[in-house]
Amino acid sequence: MRAEAEIRNPIVFRHRKPNLALAEFVRLFWYWSEPPRRFVHERVLPMGTVELVIRLESPRTSDSGIAGPRSSPLIIERHATHQLLGVHFAPGGAFPFLGFPFGEIYNSWITLADLWGESRARRLLELLSGEPTIELKFQLLERWLLWIADQPLKHHAAISFALKEFDDEPGLRSSAVVAEKVNLSQRRFIDIFRNEVGMTPKLFCRVQRFHDIIQRVQHQEKVDWVDLALSCGYTDQSHFIHEFREFSGLRPSEYLGLRTEHLGHVKVPQLPAK
Repeated sequence: MRAEAEIRNPIVFRHRKPNLALAEFVRLFWYWSEPPRRFVHERVLPMGTVELVIRLESPRTSDSGIAGPRSSPLIIERHATHQLLGVHFAPGGAFPFLGFPFGEIYNSWITLADLWGESRARRLLELLSGEPTIELKFQLLERWLLWIADQPLKHHAAISFALKEFDDEPGLRSSAVVAEKVNLSQRRFIDIFRNEVGMTPKLFCRVQRFHDIIQRVQHQEKVDWVDLALSCGYTDQSHFIHEFREFSGLRPSEYLGLRTEHLGHVKVPQLPAK
């Protein structure tokens, strides 16, 4: 009874870090459920990472899937009843589990069936539905990833180095400089980076810098945008506003009023009924 109540609790959020074998590729396993609600649209802003989202309340493989790395916002519909299980991958972390170059799902969403085939996707949903607790669902999903990986759980050495460099200074590192440090031509480095991370190094750094801004202001009511933009490496306020609007579709001041409790999610204002 306790396990059943845990899953049916109207508001539940759980998360767990992966085991050591997946630590370089998976940031978090997470579970989210909420009470019944009206259908509401939200805008999900690009963050340079990938999310596997499984709708546990639906047996259809088309209702679950993976959102590729993005440089443009994605509109989602929050359903009346949510019971979601997911994997928040590290940058470039999903590539061993795809079976194709990461860049092929740039700015796109693909279903669970498109990702692993209808029979495998259906089997995963069946297995998850049979686990009575959230923790057991986490453990099953973790084992599934280890089983489904069709590449060694290891980044190309150049990509591991580059991701660390870009994380230290998002938006400021030159791909040419990094390529030289790892003894690759710039073209070769860009190709490998796109295949494992899903976008070019330059675009990845721009998106990461935008995400850094979003993180910094998530819990602030008043923001000195000029100071923040300059501290994050933007050349001037105009450059910052242009990039912010490109990645979010909003001006910075608009974003503050539309934030939700989920980082990178903003409300989509509903049009008045005619």
